[in-house]
Amino acid sequence: MLSKEELIKFETEMAACFDAAMIRAPVHLYNGNEEQIIKVFKDNNIGPEDWVLCSWRSHYQCLLKGVPPEELKSAILQGRSISLCFSKYRVLSSGIVTGVLPIATGIAMDIKRQGGKNKVYCFMGEMTSETGVAHECIKYARNHKLPIHFIVEDNGKSVCTDTRATWAMEKLTYEDVNDEYITYYKYNLDKYPHAGAGKRVQF
Repeated sequence: MLSKEELIKFETEMAACFDAAMIRAPVHLYNGNEEQIIKVFKDNNIGPEDWVLCSWRSHYQCLLKGVPPEELKSAILQGRSISLCFSKYRVLSSGIVTGVLPIATGIAMDIKRQGGKNKVYCFMGEMTSETGVAHECIKYARNHKLPIHFIVEDNGKSVCTDTRATWAMEKLTYEDVNDEYITYYKYNLDKYPHAGAGKRVQF
């Protein structure tokens, strides 16, 4: 498994590529959550047979799931940063808000029906976690005891809007929830903006 330093190095390189106009498409970069996301993978012993589904910010998940850095870099340079899909490594992402949640729930349903031993891990941001789709998928998974675990990553922002102010909530629904079906963690995305690397790039 890659280290914190290796994750940061990769994302820093992708930021430089974006600023140099080498990536002619949107990118959403991570920073500040390296220890938390590594802990999620280690604590859950996420293996090759497990599925990982995530949103448009998914470079770290791909790397931790085993996608070789050069293969991942190639896909990003081709403009696929917000829709990375590597079926060989069982990691899928989507640029559509809540796009992967029903898919993740469906995969978990199939695993249960087939009597499989593997599991699905579905990552989402805290704004996505407050949508109707998220609530329905989580409720369905709990009630049907599906082999799925949802990870809520809270950076406090939806694009440039404060999440709690948007919903007029002091505390979000899954804030501080850590149980069989949900892991919640908070981090400070202070190095990069919601999209891009902080520099306006003209293609």
